[in-house]
This record gives sequence, structure tokens and C-alpha cells, in this order.
Amino acid sequence: MAAKKASESFPKSLIEEVQKWGCMKQTGVSLRYMMEFGSKHTDRHSLISGQFLHKELPIRISRRAIELETLPYGLSEKPAVLKVRGWYVDSFRDLRSFPEIKDKNDEKEFTQMIEAIKARHNNLVPMMALGVQQLKKGMGPKIVYEDLDEIHQFLDRFYMSRIGIRMLIGQHAELHNPNPHPHCVGYIHTKMSPVEVAQNASEGARAICLREYGSAPDINIYGDPNFTFPYVPTHLHLMIFELVKNSLRAVQERFMDSDKVAPPIRIIVAEGFEDVTIKVSDEGVAYREVVFPKFSHTFTALPKTRWMSTQI
Repeated sequence: MAAKKASESFPKSLIEEVQKWGCMKQTGVSLRYMMEFGSKHTDRHSLISGQFLHKELPIRISRRAIELETLPYGLSEKPAVLKVRGWYVDSFRDLRSFPEIKDKNDEKEFTQMIEAIKARHNNLVPMMALGVQQLKKGMGPKIVYEDLDEIHQFLDRFYMSRIGIRMLIGQHAELHNPNPHPHCVGYIHTKMSPVEVAQNASEGARAICLREYGSAPDINIYGDPNFTFPYVPTHLHLMIFELVKNSLRAVQERFMDSDKVAPPIRIIVAEGFEDVTIKVSDEGVAYREVVFPKFSHTFTALPKTRWMSTQI
């Protein structure tokens, strides 16, 4: 049976409410504000946070549901995208069905509900990737997917919004943790060491390389292990993990049939006056013949294997 549009799968009144809330203005929340607010955590702070999310999350989720309904080139009609849109409409309905948060018990029930919403969307990224693949499969040979700027711009906005939504839910829920990690305010580590995160991410990536190939290049990390700054460790971990995983594969495939010892991957963590730079470099496969005119969510210069889709 063919997948149905959201407007055909849900009551008209619900879709109209999605449209109404999608026109509302969302409220920006900075990492600094979340850290300062969470550091003074009390039951009253949890209540205020829950009341804020009760109104804010439907706005953000409805906007994404509307955007998923109006994508160009027929992407909105692909089965995988229709499924994702259904998740957003279901989540919007759950949020709007939840009564006004008036006390501690209401807030706890609300927290459980939004954690379930967060879990519902866990597989969103691979599902959207499947939708894009379904679109590419149906395109004519004269259409170059990488030139479809509207879709790339949408995916950039969509994934950034997803990070924001999951951060808001996760930060609120984590403040209920009875045994928080030292120096942590919810998801935010006030004294995060980028060198330590790089070490942990590298060990995980190297373990996958060892499992897939039977060996793995060494990884050398340069930087001050005592340098720290406030950030979300899981976000940095994923970024470094993916970069190192790609470097390990490139080096391993270049030297796996060579008599030479595979050169190490190098990670440099450099502290600036206003920023932090993390550089990952390797001596893997060279792409002299490949031209990269712009970023593409679907580009790869390597064939698929089991470990390319690893997620944290």
C-alpha cells in the first residue's frame, strides 16, 4: 500500500493546528543560558523549564512537519520522508494533547513523554537518507542531485533544527538525573577537555577499524590535556569520531596491501583567543582526480561497507 500524505493520514483539525503553530515564532536558547539556568536547578526551575518546552517544542516540531510537506522535486512524497513527517505530526499531537503543567507531578509526566518523543526520532537521520536515495533513484540521468541546492539547504536547516530539539529535550531530562557527572549541567560539561574527548572518540573509531580490517593505524593526539571549556561532549565526540573513522579507513585501504607501515592519524587540538581548532589529518587515499565544488549530504568517494553508517 502506498504511503499517504500527512493531510490524508491525520484529522483535518490536527493538520490545521500544525499549520497554526508553525506560524508562531520560536525562541532561541543559547548554550550559556542553558548552563546558567541549569546550574541553579530546583523543582521550580524544572517546572519553569517544562512549561517553556510545553509551548516551545510544538512550534519547532510543527515547523519541521510543514517543511516536510512542501519539499521540491517530489521528495515529500517518498515513503521514507512520509514516515518521518508522520513522526513529527505524532509528536506534535502528543505535545498538544498534554494538559497544562501546573505542578511537580505534571512536570515529571511531561518529561517522560518528551523523552519518548526523543526516542521516536532516533532513526530520523538514516530514514531521511533513505528518502534522498529514493529520490535519486527516480531522477532522470540528466539531473545531477548535487546541483539541487534547495534540497541541500533544507537538509542543513532540518538537521540543525533536530539538534536543537534534541538538545532542549535532553538538557531538560538530564537535569532530573540524581547522580550527575561532576562538572556537568545537564548535557553541558563545564570543564570539557577536547583532548580527552578526542582520545575517547579515536579509541572507538579505531576499534571499528580493527574489527573490520584486523589492524588499524596508530592515532597521535597533540594538545594540552588540561585545557577545558564548556561544551556538549557527545556532540564533539560524534564529530571527531566520524572524521577519524574516515581517516582510518582511507589510510587502511591505501596501505593494507603494502609492505610499508601505515602512517599514524594526527589530531591537533589548538586553543585560540576566542575559539578552539581541532585538525584531523592523514596520509590516506588521495583524491587528485575528484573535484568538490560544494558539500553534498550524499557524496562519498568510497564504496559502501557495514561501518560507514555507524551511529552514536
